[in-house]
Amino acid sequence: MTARTIKALRWWMIGLIMLGAIVNYLTRATLGVAAPTVLADLDISEKEYGWITGAFQLGVMMQPLCGYVLDVIGLKTGFAIFATAWSLIAMAHGLASNWPMLAGLRGLLGLAEGSANPAGMKAVSEWFPAKERGHAGGVYNIGASFGSMLAPPLVAWAIISWNWRAAFVLTGVLGLVWVALWLKFYQSPDKHRNLSDAERDYIAAGQESHLSSDGAKPSIFKVLQQRNFWGIALPRFLADPTWGTLAFWVPLYLTSVRGFDLKQIAMFAWLPFVAADLGCMFGPTIATFLQKRGVSLINARRWAFTVGALMMMGMAFVGKVESPYAAIALLCLGGFAHQTLSVTVITLSSDLFKRNEVATVAGMAGTMGNLGVLIFSLLIGGLVATVGYDPFFVALGVLDLLGAVLLWTLVRDRPAPTPAPASPITV
Repeated sequence: MTARTIKALRWWMIGLIMLGAIVNYLTRATLGVAAPTVLADLDISEKEYGWITGAFQLGVMMQPLCGYVLDVIGLKTGFAIFATAWSLIAMAHGLASNWPMLAGLRGLLGLAEGSANPAGMKAVSEWFPAKERGHAGGVYNIGASFGSMLAPPLVAWAIISWNWRAAFVLTGVLGLVWVALWLKFYQSPDKHRNLSDAERDYIAAGQESHLSSDGAKPSIFKVLQQRNFWGIALPRFLADPTWGTLAFWVPLYLTSVRGFDLKQIAMFAWLPFVAADLGCMFGPTIATFLQKRGVSLINARRWAFTVGALMMMGMAFVGKVESPYAAIALLCLGGFAHQTLSVTVITLSSDLFKRNEVATVAGMAGTMGNLGVLIFSLLIGGLVATVGYDPFFVALGVLDLLGAVLLWTLVRDRPAPTPAPASPITV
């Protein structure tokens, strides 16, 4: 019997990816929200906490390995393996009794969770025509913002109701539930029984022929030799520390500098991530607006990144304002601006590289981004007791402007062959 087709199935698939990203970022953000309680309970210093967050970044820097696995064994099986691993590791956080044990678990969690970004970009490259990839990337990146947004109230509730250990168990269980949904509903476009012929043709017609898969295993060394890779990777190196700061350090900042208690953190620490959700769609909207006015796809992405970088200058004033609510507002502006530019530069991997290379390239660029987070986090942990948080907020604004310069300098905007026009059908 012929399976029933589902209209606009590609958006259901990216919705499933987004749900996975929500769980992914919820589990990684759990420690940031629980940090004031965990540090007090286990007698961990801010410097030691810097090493703990650094261990996560070391693990997540293995994204090229994750991307390579996803490119070789396939998205469905590979992502299920990684998601099961991060869920179990998250639950094991509840067994930690000292900072070295917690650091070890964070490193393992980072390794498994580093699969999310390559998986999302691989799904976008397979399921969407070029003109929709920006918005599709924005949709799945909403998961990152929403998961981080969900963490403060959910984790605070778990701590108040039980303890901080229960919070990690809860988020890990949610991950296992998502794995079951993934295995049941996800399939690639060439195998999905519910994909209509019309939608399959629509996707294929809107993709660039010069970026189609050549069937070869991706070569890391070949990727490293391309300036387009560095045009993506270096801006991510400079931009990603903003996300690490919002996720791992802002709750401590609000507690130690602004005098917030756990309930106030639950009320306010999620707001920058709400703003980030909006930023996920603002960057693609800018790019689409410019494309309709004759700007090339790559230049449209670069302008969207630049707009985000200019807005990021608001972060420089977080430590300067007296009102804690004004500080929260500026942090919200930072979250919005960061996702405006972050989604844009992440999506470029699907605009510039072949389908069988996308996950590997996204993973390698993610490694550079997380190296930036690692260095920045260690600097905060080592220096915050001496210089405070203000210099770091200023640095976040300046680094993104430098990233915009590198994006314009390194990425080549070569006109691609014009794809065959899509059939005038509604899918």
